[in-house]
Amino acid sequence: MKKLLFMSMMLAAAIFVLAACGSKSTSNTDGASNGNVQETGSAASAKITIKAKRFEFDEPVYKVKKGEPTEITLVSEDGVHGVEIPDMDIKLDSGKPKVVTFNDAGTFEFHCDIMCGTGHSKMVAKFEVE
Repeated sequence: MKKLLFMSMMLAAAIFVLAACGSKSTSNTDGASNGNVQETGSAASAKITIKAKRFEFDEPVYKVKKGEPTEITLVSEDGVHGVEIPDMDIKLDSGKPKVVTFNDAGTFEFHCDIMCGTGHSKMVAKFEVE
């Protein structure tokens, strides 16, 4: 009986983890501005593609020009990943580009916001706004 209960709990935990990996995050700032950044529907003059794979992003630092509308696209090369820039209140979903204008210079850290496995906490990179 104890083995059956234990196995049931392990199965439920596995289902919960797998469901979290497949969930989609949404941005709560579409079209909003918080002073540091502005999301716009206008055409971008620069484009950045962030590739996420096996608990890392393809670059440790992505350079962006202050005041320049930049289209940012997240590509998940394995599993499901998302990007959250906490200082900017921005979230990106894989395959859904956003045009963003960084209004302030500085360095802004971002991370994967979808639990994607044991190396999830290592998925960190930065935007360097010049």
